[in-house]
Amino acid sequence: MHEELSRRSFLALSAAAPLALAAPAGKSIPIGLELYSVRNELAKDLPGTLQAVAKMGYEVVEFFAPYFSWTPDYARQVRKIMDDSGIRCNSTHNGPPSFTVDGLKKAQELNQILGAKFIVMASAGTVKVLDGWHRVAETLSAASETLRPLGMRAGYHNHQLEFTPMEGKRPIEVIAANTPRDFMLQFDVGTCVEVGSNPVSWIEANPGRINSLHLKDWAPGEGKGYRVLFGEGDVPWKAVLAAAEKVGGVEYYLIEQEGSRFPALETAERCLEAWRLIR
Repeated sequence: MHEELSRRSFLALSAAAPLALAAPAGKSIPIGLELYSVRNELAKDLPGTLQAVAKMGYEVVEFFAPYFSWTPDYARQVRKIMDDSGIRCNSTHNGPPSFTVDGLKKAQELNQILGAKFIVMASAGTVKVLDGWHRVAETLSAASETLRPLGMRAGYHNHQLEFTPMEGKRPIEVIAANTPRDFMLQFDVGTCVEVGSNPVSWIEANPGRINSLHLKDWAPGEGKGYRVLFGEGDVPWKAVLAAAEKVGGVEYYLIEQEGSRFPALETAERCLEAWRLIR
């Protein structure tokens, strides 16, 4: 797990070092892990996986959709594990069922126990026409109104689909234009880059709303795609991080890997090492 980074990664990161970004004065932006990155390990041993992630140096985690099946008592057990490990949960990923009237009540309760501030829709499912995205935005806006008095916020996590034009407009633009200003546009950077959109332009077009980013890299070619580690792909990370911190309103970062050439926990550790070099 402690082997050196690949020669290609080391050279790329070393070249970037003189231009590495620093957090704004007086502000430390936490680095976290989207737990989908270690999903198999989490399913087998949740306490051990959370402890391992915290030991690596991750400060926050994001639970994904299966958490929605938890009972409040189990959520309290998970919260204790996090508290004991010195790690916290800022947000959760949710399917559309979490945004029904009854589902939002359950999600709200579980997220409050976990200490999470953001309830994020991870996918809207199959939406085939642009008008359908307007209805998604209506659902998200209603959730925002419900959560706001509780000191919580709703959010949406993009994939490739939301940055792919439909009827002359990108669905993510519909969501941004038809949700409240305090609604979080959680930015999955790699998927934006894969479909040819400019990630920096997107951040600059939505000041104060890019409150968290999934630091997922991407590169073309066989065996690459989302299997490249953070810092090895085509995402212009220095420019993305600069925009996120200057205008995006980022509150925390989340590394996410869909897989790699290494075991999942080793992948998470290597990505964190790469992050520290870039920072």
